[in-house]
Amino acid sequence: MVHGQGFLQRSLSEQEVRRIMTDGLAQANLDGKRVLVIIPDGTRSGPVPLMFRLFQEILAPEVATLDYLIALGTHQPMSDGAIHKLLGVTAQQMAEEYAGVQVYNHEWMDEDTFITLGVIPASELEELTEGRFAMEVPVKVNRLVHEYDHLIVCGPVFPHEVAGFSGGTKYFFPGISGPELINVSHWLGAVITSYKIIGTADTPVRAIINRAAAMIDRPKLLAAMVVQGDDLHGFYVGEIDETWPVAVELSSRLNILWVDHPYNQVLSVMPHLYDDVWTAAKGMYKLEPVIADGGEVIIYAPHITEISYSHGQILDEVGYHVRDYFLKQWDRFKDYPWGVLAHSTHLRGMGTYENGIERPRIQVTLATSIPEERCRRVNLGYRDPATIDPAAWANREDEGILLVPHAGEMLYRLKS
Repeated sequence: MVHGQGFLQRSLSEQEVRRIMTDGLAQANLDGKRVLVIIPDGTRSGPVPLMFRLFQEILAPEVATLDYLIALGTHQPMSDGAIHKLLGVTAQQMAEEYAGVQVYNHEWMDEDTFITLGVIPASELEELTEGRFAMEVPVKVNRLVHEYDHLIVCGPVFPHEVAGFSGGTKYFFPGISGPELINVSHWLGAVITSYKIIGTADTPVRAIINRAAAMIDRPKLLAAMVVQGDDLHGFYVGEIDETWPVAVELSSRLNILWVDHPYNQVLSVMPHLYDDVWTAAKGMYKLEPVIADGGEVIIYAPHITEISYSHGQILDEVGYHVRDYFLKQWDRFKDYPWGVLAHSTHLRGMGTYENGIERPRIQVTLATSIPEERCRRVNLGYRDPATIDPAAWANREDEGILLVPHAGEMLYRLKS
């Protein structure tokens, strides 16, 4: 049973959230159990401090153990200070009030932290991908899942460039996944293209994720948040398969903005929760559908100094390109991590590659603190952020110019 509420026009009160969580957790019979809560990192919005406080208030007195695992995917590990900020606690509170609580980073770079659950056979992968891929894929996951009796996924649901919508079983794969499934699922999303997949609930990528998650032989519960900015508009607790679609339905109404016409130029102002281009690329993903052919998206983030803390060296080698640039030269690129190639195509967007000439549909420009030479080297445009005053871009939609002041979460789509 799904316990929850959701509203378009107002956010939930703490009292409402507490009641939903209390009722939702009660159905799981967690008394005396070892419980692991899988949570987002700092690149996702949502009232994680409230969730942490309520889990401790409601569950900690009843369960044997209550620990947390940060679903990094392949993002950089969070420092102690960053974790404290994520959870809304001080170092002193963590050392005293929450002394028995363990908060783990997902160590995606350490092969010893994984267990292999099985494989997805080539024939089944071919069916799940609608004929696109046919290979055997090992399913590996953080071994911590087998050290607990019950798993709770707690995170927001948004339109997503790879899976269609985030949240749910995506917190297992790629959240705490081994590299094999990350690479296959992300490259599948790239082959289909973010342009087509983003904001769609049922996708081949989600089918692979769900198939892999079914191999985790622990009871699972979902605490799904639907947010807009800092406001929690929806909260649902229940079995993942029943709860995630309910959250998606609200997110599809709350987090997608429909516009009347495409724009020639978009300024995506990225908040500080995105600290490299790898994460700030959402300023492109979420706006690509409303940028006119030949138009430009500018990712404005003066605070960003790095392409990717985890994958920058590889991106310096391969650059940013449209999908067909890689597909038509596959022997040259097939041995690079497919997840990195996927990110490359998602940021560069739709386009063609014919007779050695690459023609992207739109221009992608960085207005960050990354030097111009490096931007050009990875095949992206450059603007000095000091030359841009975001306020001067406001209220110019009639000119074909769109300012997005807090880009990265709202998906923009054309009405027609």
